[in-house]
Amino acid sequence: MQFCELVAAVRSTPLDVTIPADWGQGRASFGGLVVALQYEAMRAHVSVDRALRSLAVSFVGPVAADVPIRFEVEVLREGKAVSQVMGRAVQNGQVVTLVQGSFGASRESAARIDALPAPEMKPPEQCPLLPYIKGVTPEFMRHLSMGWAVGALPFSGRGTREMGGWVRFAGEVKDEPLTETHLLALVDTWPPALLPLLNKPTAGSTLTWTIEFVQPLPPASTLEWCKYLAVIEHARDGYGHVAANLWAPGGELIAISRQTVAVFG
Repeated sequence: MQFCELVAAVRSTPLDVTIPADWGQGRASFGGLVVALQYEAMRAHVSVDRALRSLAVSFVGPVAADVPIRFEVEVLREGKAVSQVMGRAVQNGQVVTLVQGSFGASRESAARIDALPAPEMKPPEQCPLLPYIKGVTPEFMRHLSMGWAVGALPFSGRGTREMGGWVRFAGEVKDEPLTETHLLALVDTWPPALLPLLNKPTAGSTLTWTIEFVQPLPPASTLEWCKYLAVIEHARDGYGHVAANLWAPGGELIAISRQTVAVFG
């Protein structure tokens, strides 16, 4: 199933969605997709004039492929301008992902500072692409593409504090406006920035993920490349703290991400 088909499925039947194995990430389903689908279920419970401002995600357990998932939603509070919403992805009676979202309407304010410009990188056509290789790269990589521009490849042992490049959807992609749903998948496509520091394949997973959106989103297409850069702020004792930004094809900052990552080696 393509990304747009899974989004359509959660919009029609959020309490009975199955993610196929070709969206796998090791023994679990691709986390960015799970969060994107949970967000879609949450979005349906909030007024359209309240834009998504942030999501706080806890990956409680692996989401199995080909097993039905319930994307449950609870509106915690509706204020004058902000809605607080909780989402729970439930599989086999167990919560596997928790997502708390903050949605806020725009309002007049004297506080205004533009985002810092995107860093300079080689254009995507000059960057090596990380291909989908069955049995080597995660299964979900058949649906997404990365152009490496900054830092070393995972498990090369040559990693630095920074890692990044370009990211977009791949394969049979529906040309449609780029939304927060798509951005959740694009940001999480990139592997944990700690992996290039390791010199052999080692398991790693995201424990918590916070992502904020710079609203309003600029017009962009799902066929275009976005720019991504992650910076390791600290790593020790099997855990790392990583900050990352995503910029639209036109260079505008659109998402700000933070992750706590566990590595087992």
